[in-house]
Amino acid sequence: MERLKKRSDFLRTARGYKRAMPGLVLQTRAHRAEDGEARPARIGYTASRRVGGAVQRNRARRRLREAVRKVLVGRARPGHDYVLIARPGTLTRKWDDLLRDLEKAAEDIHRAKPRRNSKHTNIHTFERGLD
Repeated sequence: MERLKKRSDFLRTARGYKRAMPGLVLQTRAHRAEDGEARPARIGYTASRRVGGAVQRNRARRRLREAVRKVLVGRARPGHDYVLIARPGTLTRKWDDLLRDLEKAAEDIHRAKPRRNSKHTNIHTFERGLD
């Protein structure tokens, strides 16, 4: 998987689907290459100062990277960007629970059906598909 590095890619992904869990927030959005072909999945990590100081933020990002290696590598869809946002619970959550959070978020986000939020027309949310 490739890494997201540009701010514009993070902002574009934030306009896609989002699933918040106790240990993390997962965002995703489909992307296309200039020639119209699907690219490999790309992933980015972010942790705000709300998580803690620099040492805590780096530790949270390291935990998220390792969780992605264990969970998302086989589940990431080509042609999609993913952003994992650390939460204060990223540091305190048990490892197995953090992995389950990521598994559940990925599962829910891939089953998502687009739905517009009536208050914020530029923000996409999702509803679970029951078909």
